[in-house]
Amino acid sequence: MAERSLQTVEDEKSLPTYREVPYNIDAEQILLGAILTNNEAYNRVGDFLRAEHFYEPLHRRIFDAIMNFMERGLVANPVTLRSQFDRDEALSDIGGASYLAKIAGLASGVFNVKDYARIIYDLYISRNLIEIGNDIVDEAYKGSAERAASEQIEKAEGKLFTLASEGGVERAFVSLKDALKESLDRTNAAFKRQGDIHGIPTALRDLDKMLGGLQNSDLVILAARPSMGKTALALNIALSGAKFLHRDAERHKDDPEFRSGSVGIFSLEMSSEQLASRMLSVETGINANSIRRGKLGRSPQNDEFARLVQANKDLYALPIFIDDTPALSISAIRTRARRLKRKYNLSLLVIDYLQLIRGVSAQASSNRVQEISEITMGLKAIAKELDIPVLALSQLSRAVEQRDDKRPQLSDLRESGSIEQDADVVMFIYRESYYTERLKPDENSEKFAAWLEKMEQVNNVAEVIVSKHRNGPIGNVTLFFDKTTTRFGDLERQEYMEAAF
Repeated sequence: MAERSLQTVEDEKSLPTYREVPYNIDAEQILLGAILTNNEAYNRVGDFLRAEHFYEPLHRRIFDAIMNFMERGLVANPVTLRSQFDRDEALSDIGGASYLAKIAGLASGVFNVKDYARIIYDLYISRNLIEIGNDIVDEAYKGSAERAASEQIEKAEGKLFTLASEGGVERAFVSLKDALKESLDRTNAAFKRQGDIHGIPTALRDLDKMLGGLQNSDLVILAARPSMGKTALALNIALSGAKFLHRDAERHKDDPEFRSGSVGIFSLEMSSEQLASRMLSVETGINANSIRRGKLGRSPQNDEFARLVQANKDLYALPIFIDDTPALSISAIRTRARRLKRKYNLSLLVIDYLQLIRGVSAQASSNRVQEISEITMGLKAIAKELDIPVLALSQLSRAVEQRDDKRPQLSDLRESGSIEQDADVVMFIYRESYYTERLKPDENSEKFAAWLEKMEQVNNVAEVIVSKHRNGPIGNVTLFFDKTTTRFGDLERQEYMEAAF
């Protein structure tokens, strides 16, 4: 008999453990009762709590009914709601409409309704996490030659991204005095930098005067046709930002509470090695192709190899992190950006380029316009959540090529008006030399002299057209551009330097 009992215990141990999903019926009853007793309590929780957050289906319907009554300007209490629930079969087993009076009685003397609402909401998030976790396990067990493990990870990240967006940090009203303090702090920082810049500097004098640097929480779109220098300008700005952050870190190296910042680059088109070569070219003034092929001069007058070694040493110290994973989803970018913010205090994010990012929702996968809209909204959300400037590159439509004046316009932004709508700043790059060069006539032609003169005027000149600036002026900025090294600079300063030699 003892042996059978022991065997029974062992059998019970081998049975799978049953675990209930987390919920709290008491908290749901007390919260609903508190709102039924005092409708003002709804105003303290209505900005984040919804009917689907309740575990008990009946409680969802009661909360919905309360919300509908209040939106119509009616009082919601056990008496006014009685007619709606009098014949409700779901209530019959627990006392009918008198259940409303019962839960109202449970909430007597309850004041901290927000705490109960937070419990209900957190349990809803936990249930969703369990569901996502189970889906991840099921997908992983199934396995498939058609769906790689990396795709399963992307799908899981997409679900978590959606849940995180839904359960984002609650943003309440900010008092004017707090907003004024933040504004004054920024003004003070700009004053200390001689008043021109109060964001991440681009190191391009006229562009910084117009933008005041790249501002926290701003989504900045840099768009152009292929070969205009989008990536080149973005890298110039990234380098400038990293140098600024490095100098800032050096100034505060004795402050244990100071967190130095960093620059993140998502390169969906070029490899990290290619970007590094371009940065070396910008820093040294040596042709990027010569660097890749190892064709470096070592004369006493011009030791390119020594310049390359020094530039490598300088760049090595800069806080720049590159992710060259192709075809990333917007959820993966957000997850990795958060990680970089947590570990290295991400202060500027550069994305090359927007049209290569994938959306995550089912609607986005079937509609390219909706996908781009989801991506731009996601990028703006990253900028606001992490409180950093996000510089995203974008392609332009071919409509530019059909016009006599090929300067880009906002209507040329490719595939979606949401790019213009969600961006705080939209900038275009235009190089007239790119088009003039392709009109080269025969050298024996009468037009050749005029073409040559035109090329001398436009060569090494680039325009940055600021067509949208939510918090400042718009206009054109003329820059120097060296296409052999992909380096941008201030035009007047460069001309002065050339005249000096």
